[in-house]
Amino acid sequence: QVQLVESGGGSVQAGGSLRLSCVAAGFRVSSGWMAWFRQAPGKEREGVAAIYLSITRSYFAESVRGRFTISQDIAKNTLYLQMNSLKPEDTANYYCARGPPNYGLPWYRPDTYNYWGQGTQVTVAS
Repeated sequence: QVQLVESGGGSVQAGGSLRLSCVAAGFRVSSGWMAWFRQAPGKEREGVAAIYLSITRSYFAESVRGRFTISQDIAKNTLYLQMNSLKPEDTANYYCARGPPNYGLPWYRPDTYNYWGQGTQVTVAS
């Protein structure tokens, strides 16, 4: 029943911006954890940003803090990742993830999340 569909990836120049979207089905984007992870070829999946939905408290990897923003739109049942000042090292496949309503779980661990989207590719040229 739960399904996450990402969109918004593409190719941009360094310093540019993209906004990724994750449309959720099977649950309301109003409670629990949601997050964005990314994975580049040859690297492990990395937590980029997460939000605990009921209190809209967000967390970011140090590498993106100040450049990326995570947000939710309850009416559209959608999670967003606004990516500004993009760098070549941001190049990766970006995945949307859903986790349970347990605030004590670590946001940056993939095993916190039960459901994953298929990913959307982001490529940043130097």
